[in-house]
Amino acid sequence: MATNISAASAADVAMANQTLFDTALPPLPTYSLTPQGDLLPFITDMYLSLALPVVVYWIVSMFFHVIDVYDFFPQYRLHTPEEISRRNRVTRYEVARDVIIQQALQVFTGALLAMTEPQEMVGKADYDVAVWATRIRLAQRALPGLLGFVGLNATAISKNIAASHPLIAGALAGGYYPFLSTEASEPTFASWELYVAKLIYYLLIPALQFYGALFFLDTWQYFLHRLMHTNRWMYATFHSRHHRLYVPYAYGALYNHPFEGFLLDTLGASIAFKLTGMTVRQGTLFFSFSCIKTVDDHCGYAFPWDPLQLITNNNAAYHDIHHQTWGIKTNFSQPFFTFWDTLLGTMYKGSRADRIADRDRVQKGK
Repeated sequence: MATNISAASAADVAMANQTLFDTALPPLPTYSLTPQGDLLPFITDMYLSLALPVVVYWIVSMFFHVIDVYDFFPQYRLHTPEEISRRNRVTRYEVARDVIIQQALQVFTGALLAMTEPQEMVGKADYDVAVWATRIRLAQRALPGLLGFVGLNATAISKNIAASHPLIAGALAGGYYPFLSTEASEPTFASWELYVAKLIYYLLIPALQFYGALFFLDTWQYFLHRLMHTNRWMYATFHSRHHRLYVPYAYGALYNHPFEGFLLDTLGASIAFKLTGMTVRQGTLFFSFSCIKTVDDHCGYAFPWDPLQLITNNNAAYHDIHHQTWGIKTNFSQPFFTFWDTLLGTMYKGSRADRIADRDRVQKGK
């Protein structure tokens, strides 16, 4: 019986100490929500999300088109101007027309998608930052135990450096910062906790959302794109239209069968946006960046100073291989990375330069 009383008393003391420790957490700020204003005064965020991807697509495309027409950088061309007119099986007018049709479908789908989004509110940022700071504070409680596993006495170390490094001492003590309490005896967050919390909230989480959307879209497009090449009916019915461009050029990036364009690009990007929980503004950036990247991948130039061609191996030269008869069963990855081609063995193994040289020699022999 005495043992039971002793155990109960110990449990009560532990619970009291835990309750006392829990109440030492800084209080979360109150907040009130208000509707978020538009980024630009002359257009709503929703209409901006619909218009900007189309606008940047044509701006970037026309930049490359001017370079192409006036032949400003012939040393960086992947193909000669003669090849564009001789080898392609579709006119520039037909390409532009089909791209506009696909963009109309994108805008319509984007408008439907926007209707499912709740009105975005502001006023909760400080609260959300404080929540992350609280999580950081709670995570510090594991430090004494972790240091104990490697034979370090966190309490002794904390006492020794309390005078010279109080913030480090507080972290080692398990997130105990009595010197940070306000005049009303309410505990507050350390400056480093708030700084890290803001980095997580304003940078890390949006970056993970953006990268997650890129990863999903790459995965979606790789497997659908590959399926359209391995399934004869799908290739003949849908995807063969895009491959009428044996020599790609910038504004032909979205030249597809309308159904393929919707399935491969519009639907994939929309699901990526929804799954990652991005805001409308984040989605606008994601959709616009995706358009710029796919235009750059079809531009027909291997520029050494193009940042989009430097940050990833999936660039204009890489995708151009897929448009050639000798590379059409390889390099399915698009538009950002090449990891699926690498993992699943569909990356072209030969040298593009050697194949082009062989083709030129054959043509000269004829």
